[in-house]
Amino acid sequence: MLVAGVDSSTQSCKVLLCDADDGTVVGSGSAPHPDGTECDPAAWWDALQAAGAGLLHRAAAVGVAGQQHGMIVLDGDGEVIRPALLWNDLRSAAAAAELISQNGGPGWWATQTGSVPTASFTITKLRWLAEHEPAHAARAAAVLLPHDWLTWRLRGGVGVRSRGAGPEQLTEMVTDRGDASGTGYFSPATGLWLPDLLAGAVGHPMLLPTVAQPAEVVGATAWGAAVCAGTGDNMGAALGLGLRPGDVVVSIGTSGTAFAVSETPAADPSGAVCGFADATGRFLPLVCTVNAGLVMSATAALLGVDLAGLDALALMAEPGAQGITLLPYLDGERTPNRPSATGTLRGLTTRNARPENLARAAIEALLASLAEAADRLTEQGCTRQRVLLAGGGARSPAVCALAPGIFASPVLVPEAAEYVALGAARQAAWALSGGKEPPDWPPRPARLYEGPPEPQVRQRHAALRDETASWPESSG
Repeated sequence: MLVAGVDSSTQSCKVLLCDADDGTVVGSGSAPHPDGTECDPAAWWDALQAAGAGLLHRAAAVGVAGQQHGMIVLDGDGEVIRPALLWNDLRSAAAAAELISQNGGPGWWATQTGSVPTASFTITKLRWLAEHEPAHAARAAAVLLPHDWLTWRLRGGVGVRSRGAGPEQLTEMVTDRGDASGTGYFSPATGLWLPDLLAGAVGHPMLLPTVAQPAEVVGATAWGAAVCAGTGDNMGAALGLGLRPGDVVVSIGTSGTAFAVSETPAADPSGAVCGFADATGRFLPLVCTVNAGLVMSATAALLGVDLAGLDALALMAEPGAQGITLLPYLDGERTPNRPSATGTLRGLTTRNARPENLARAAIEALLASLAEAADRLTEQGCTRQRVLLAGGGARSPAVCALAPGIFASPVLVPEAAEYVALGAARQAAWALSGGKEPPDWPPRPARLYEGPPEPQVRQRHAALRDETASWPESSG
């Protein structure tokens, strides 16, 4: 029997068709998403149809894992009111600060929702909508996350009439506790919505999706395939990687994340660790950075090379890049919470101003930022027995070679695979089986990287981070 897993990310849609028994991939497809920090959700549906052509209709069950936090607001007829604001749209930074101060401060938010909201969280985008587009906010009857909306469409919730879904179908919306835990109006510890927080943010009550059980079948496609609850992309990756307690994953994609599976919920009043739920009934404390893979792309463009050329240059340079340190907050930053920050380059001289040193400094900066993120997890009680490197950035030879020195630990790199889509497929297989735990798919082969620690790189990064914390954000 075959199952399909969908990864609807910021940049593209990927579909994997897998054997439900062991996860063997028998087919795959992909299609791009539009650039930018807001998007008409219809573009995601079109990409899903293109990526899944010849695949989806062969599946007995389908699961969708999508980018977290995005805000899709619907009117009473189920029509999308405005383009969705994505997780990396930081225009709601002031709204986040406003909400925190109005509702008891960071500690209160961490206790109630598991996280202290930043500009990425859905609740802050709803407050921004109320303040900047009040007419749209007044029309908003329901709010969905990207994976919720695609799951709804797979089940026929949109487009059944020329004028929209109709109010009666709004009550059939579903989500899962993993993705819901990134909204800012859900309690991972209790598994319940916090509707008063949502109403306070947008100005009136709104319909919320039903929170499905991890292995629940929530509907069927037009061709009769079961549709499972789906989840957020990080939760999907955890399922695809087969995480176990003691594993810390550092994923390098458009954003960077460090996360671990936990049996207990996290509540970090500093706001660095998001106390998310996972897709299995457990928890997934996570630290996110806005700047990750694009740091490499931007540096490669600056040096006039492709990513392979950036790798080659970085591997030519010595550890420490002959004194050059980059603070990689090129597009603002989420951890630490500096939404208006920019990048800072220090230590550049006529002696070290060489392409290989700039390339090395960029990759060291990326890894130092993510190593700091991983440390935050251990501060919240997550044990760290293994570090797994995943995401598109893990395909970089320079990233893999430099990571053990920056993390001061051996690093395991699973073979390149679409782990978010794989996790969504595993969830679909779980829904078909009706078992108590996800099916036991064999782990993918992995390569171990080792190397001497390079503490001076982390030290210089931390010093520059701390110094620039007092600068006006427009200058650094």
